[in-house]
Amino acid sequence: MSTILIHADKHSNKLLSELAKKLGGNVVDMKDDQYEDLMLGTLMDKAKTGKTVSKSTILKKLKSK
Repeated sequence: MSTILIHADKHSNKLLSELAKKLGGNVVDMKDDQYEDLMLGTLMDKAKTGKTVSKSTILKKLKSK
C-alpha cells in the first residue's frame, strides 16, 4: 500500500476525494497547518546531519542574523 498527497484548491479536492472513494481508496482530510507541519518535518528529516551542536553555538548564530 502507498500514499499520495495532493495539495489543491477546495473544488479540486472535492472531485479528487470523490474519485478516490469510488476507486476504493481511503481519504483523509488534512488542514493547512497539518500540511505545513508535515512538510516542515520532511525538510527537517532531509537536513539531518547526525551532528550535535552546543546551545551557545546556536545562540551565536541566531544573534548574528
